[in-house]
Amino acid sequence: MHQVQKRCGILVVALLNASCSGTGAEVAPESVGEVSSALLVTNGTGRSETFTASGTIDTANEFFQSLGTNGRSCATCHDSADNWSITPARLQQRFSASNGTDPVFRTNDGSNSPLADVSTVAARQTAYSMLLTKGLIRVGLPIPAGAEFTLLAVDDPYGFASQANGLSLFRRPLPTTNLQFLSTVMWDGRETLRDSSSSFCFKAPLDPSVCFAPLATDFAHQSNGATLGHAQASQPLTTAQQNSIVSFETQLFTAQTFDNAAKELWASGAQGGPSNLSAATFYFGINDVVSGDYQTGAPFSPVVFTTYDAWRDAPGGGIQAARRAVARGQDIFNNKPIAISGVKGINDDLAIPLLNGHCTTCHDTPASGNHSIPAPLDIGLTDASRRTPDMPLYTLQRVNSAETIQTTDPGRALITGKWKDIARFKGPILRGLSGRAPYFHNGSAGSLAAVVDFYDSRFAIGLTAQEKSDLIAFLSAL
Repeated sequence: MHQVQKRCGILVVALLNASCSGTGAEVAPESVGEVSSALLVTNGTGRSETFTASGTIDTANEFFQSLGTNGRSCATCHDSADNWSITPARLQQRFSASNGTDPVFRTNDGSNSPLADVSTVAARQTAYSMLLTKGLIRVGLPIPAGAEFTLLAVDDPYGFASQANGLSLFRRPLPTTNLQFLSTVMWDGRETLRDSSSSFCFKAPLDPSVCFAPLATDFAHQSNGATLGHAQASQPLTTAQQNSIVSFETQLFTAQTFDNAAKELWASGAQGGPSNLSAATFYFGINDVVSGDYQTGAPFSPVVFTTYDAWRDAPGGGIQAARRAVARGQDIFNNKPIAISGVKGINDDLAIPLLNGHCTTCHDTPASGNHSIPAPLDIGLTDASRRTPDMPLYTLQRVNSAETIQTTDPGRALITGKWKDIARFKGPILRGLSGRAPYFHNGSAGSLAAVVDFYDSRFAIGLTAQEKSDLIAFLSAL
């Protein structure tokens, strides 16, 4: 089975993308080429750090090279100063510094429409509004041949999406760190490749016939697709280039290491920070919520995080009170009952109208909070009722039926063509959250408080003000 266990390395800085310099990260002077000093990136609740198992970051790696035709590298949209994603605040800085000509601002996917006017600074400000306000990249995908649905109507505020042009889907770039904990690559899983000879297979009661390629294969394929698409390369990456990028990415670990209230997140027995995270064990199907642990056979445990167990009884006020709040939030995340209903991918697939679960039902991987097998879900993020005016709205009709669905993003269905997969997305790894707002695939939650409010409302959890505060304190410390 696929198992990863890391225990040594160096905290490193990788604020090395020239277009992202001067963005507020606290770094020690280093020569360009290799970096081996602590990356302390300040964010709203403290600071995060990045750890690499290799000990240094080679800035000559293909990850940092422009391998296409439009000036972009992997680091253009996966900025170490944004915990290896991108954020609106830093994108706005990059826009101002370059008058909107930084490589991230390209019309193939950075603008709201590939036909947008970018002839002036003012025009570019409008053209790249989704990127500048929510950190969203436009992904263009067609409805696949033979799909179980057709496109009945389009309401695109940018006048481009159509049956002929494909659908415009606005999504956050996922972080290129903590990849050792992934089971699904890309929001819609399109880079999670099938491999009938692999041992990474679903168990009953899901589908024991579905097996997946090793993650290294997925990442290599993804790096090539991103270079051809996002960077508009004229030729594919070589195998050596793909392997170099994958080797670099899969050795990165990022987590919050300091909290403004609780201070050092590894102090007094706590296990915060990227070095501790890198020591966590992961394999496909670990602690699976449906079938139990794929290797040990142990039943699913909702206690996914034990990172801050040592702070439960921290004595006194001030810092100690803040640490108790983090520990209480961890307990809420692990143990607070949630009545899960109306979630495609859970209630329909398992034929359970109401599942009594927890946050960890969908974030079952120990230490990271990922889902340990591919399990795309629809929790209602793309429903027409939640649509904002800046998002397209698509009306889809089921083939040979009058049934319709309105959604801002069909998600996994544009890969499989299946009606049941409409609006289903994978969940992200939860470490390093404080440094990469906004949240969800569509950037619809501007803060962790908004994330908590969404879940509290969507599932009628009934969180008290104190519980919300504690849960935010915990999520901020990841």
